[in-house]
Amino acid sequence: MAEQARSDGPLDRAFAVVGHVAGQTKAVSVAEIAQALSLPLPTAHRLIGNLEERGLLQKALGTKRYVVGNQLVTLSAKVIGAAFRTARRHAVLRAVAGEIGEQCEIGVVRDNVVAYVDSVRVSQPQGLQFNPGEAAPIHCTSTGKIYMSRLPERAREKLCRALALTKYTETTVVDCDALLRVLEETRRRGWAKTNEEYVKGVVGCAVPIVSPDRELIACLGVSVPVARVSFAELDRFIAPLQKAAARLSETILQVDEDDASVDQAEA
Repeated sequence: MAEQARSDGPLDRAFAVVGHVAGQTKAVSVAEIAQALSLPLPTAHRLIGNLEERGLLQKALGTKRYVVGNQLVTLSAKVIGAAFRTARRHAVLRAVAGEIGEQCEIGVVRDNVVAYVDSVRVSQPQGLQFNPGEAAPIHCTSTGKIYMSRLPERAREKLCRALALTKYTETTVVDCDALLRVLEETRRRGWAKTNEEYVKGVVGCAVPIVSPDRELIACLGVSVPVARVSFAELDRFIAPLQKAAARLSETILQVDEDDASVDQAEA
């Protein structure tokens, strides 16, 4: 059944086009978008052209088919970051960091790198510290592995073979076939670990934070010096991280009470 735009207004139609393209697992043509949204083809061409000019959509390399644009990816990461930095959700992050006694961070993937949007440090800095605004590669971080593992199999392999698998340490996985096996195990298990793969002497793990419809929004992770926590011992962090991730998933679309109070006071 074809999707229906919620309104005949141009902004509603533009949002419908962006939403449709963002929900696909492969690039789509103008005709496919028009058919899915029951839009006249000239209208679809005009809307898509406007969105492309603004960087919200872009043509897949070497084709006339469309994927989400870089500006949209950047904007979505900023929006997600803002959502997680509210008082209630930062409190969840602070609580789980206090429970496990290590720095915890929330990361998203944009432009095929991991971008960290919030973090809480409860111990003295040692080893790798991920702070908001910093970025890291996806092939050797727990958040990146979760993101890649949740892609459809063909898209996962295509991305893996397109990435520059830089070798940061002796244990960085730079063979694509070996990485795909790690990603399949990550997909089966539902969470990820890294064993001194990005920075020597630092291990880490992460769990997914999902939306109500089970789409990946971000990841909640921890990075610790191996001198303090061994790679095998990371498993004890998974349960509290999953519990905190579930709380974040439950509240991500809710308005904080503090924000609601401000709105009411200004009304």
